[in-house]
Amino acid sequence: MITLILFTTGIIITTLIVPNNKLWANSISQSALLSLFSLIILSNHWSSSWHNLSNVLASDSISAPLIVLSCWLAPISLIASKNSLNSASDLNQRIFNVMVIIITGALIVTFSALELLLFYIAFETTLIPTLILITRWGAQMERFQAGLYFMFYTLFGSLPLLISLIAIYISSYSLSIPNIELLWAPQNEIESLTIWWALSIIAFLIKMPVYGFHLWLPKAHVEAPVAGSMILAAILLKLGGYGLIRLISLFSSVSLNSLSLALVTFCSWGALITSIICIRQTDLKALIAYSSVGHMSIVAAAIFSATNWGMNGALMLMIAHGLVSSALFSLANTVYERSGTRTLAITRGLKTILPLSTLWWLLMCVANLGLPPSPNLIGEILILSSLISWSIWLFPIVGFATVFGAIYSLMIFQLSQQGVPTANISNIPVSFSREHLLASLHIIPLILIIINPLSALITWLK
Repeated sequence: MITLILFTTGIIITTLIVPNNKLWANSISQSALLSLFSLIILSNHWSSSWHNLSNVLASDSISAPLIVLSCWLAPISLIASKNSLNSASDLNQRIFNVMVIIITGALIVTFSALELLLFYIAFETTLIPTLILITRWGAQMERFQAGLYFMFYTLFGSLPLLISLIAIYISSYSLSIPNIELLWAPQNEIESLTIWWALSIIAFLIKMPVYGFHLWLPKAHVEAPVAGSMILAAILLKLGGYGLIRLISLFSSVSLNSLSLALVTFCSWGALITSIICIRQTDLKALIAYSSVGHMSIVAAAIFSATNWGMNGALMLMIAHGLVSSALFSLANTVYERSGTRTLAITRGLKTILPLSTLWWLLMCVANLGLPPSPNLIGEILILSSLISWSIWLFPIVGFATVFGAIYSLMIFQLSQQGVPTANISNIPVSFSREHLLASLHIIPLILIIINPLSALITWLK
């Protein structure tokens, strides 16, 4: 972990001092090396125990895939943003690259933190650079409203989490994740424990976000630059799921007794309602953003079920969704750069103009709906099995959510690729090699997970 953090710090320093004509090559190449180093360092650490153990940083089977995903998405987001920032000033380009690398470093610390207080600090550190990305490099003036929603939702949700962490420390004198024991809440004080559990999960429900806490997400996604959307969808939304997985073991008596029924039902209904909302969307980026809300709602339901299958399915779906949603946002950005619009009624018939991109759209849409043998399917099967075994009454809810999820995923492909192109996009440029590289870097990890998912993610069952 120290190696990755020091490497990230070095990237930030070199980005600040490198000549302007070598800025993008330096940032992309060094962040690509960071992703390769993360694979090498963490390749042997995806078992159920802690590794690289120190006083403050370590990795295990939950955090290692998310750290690798964070490092993998850094160079991809920079490659996706280079074309849109070519006309910006040298200072703006330099600051943009630094913000992306700072977010990557904060995510590495967040996923590897052993102390809950360090986890909270790094968790909140991602707010500032993400807010700068949205408000400074967003596409329209509504980006300031989106940044305001993002900031206040996150801050108001995080304050109860900080209060609950302070209460845990006062009573147990420790915030170490592997060793903490809730000595401050014996079983005869279950009401007090329920209050602290409810306060602790609000920040994670907002960050994921589940339906009902999601109003900031469509605004932030629609107004953010492509790198902001990719990082938000691929990694930042996973902070909430990771935090829930970590804290649910500390409050297992509450999660299994008093709040589990309400939370699982609420999240399952949220997944169904969001899937229906997606069908009515006309904005391509808003549709992809709402689909993230639906997927994260079903992930939260699986975590709250507190079963091994649910936890493994949640982790698998978080990794797969991170790659697929990031790819969909990068593909949507290629369309927006050429047509100047995200409206589905206008951006149609792309298969006759960008035929090779149609293949990438097809692969990502079918992966998003969970078609075999995509890893999304593995995660959804594990989640649905755990939820239905937890309560048979959830079967129609999650079943219809899955059906509507398939409908809007196919709708994305059908509306954007089929039909006759409108006059304003009939003469757009062909696809660039950079754009095909972006799609390839998203699909290759998915294929590797398909080939050998056991060694990749599901070792936690051991």
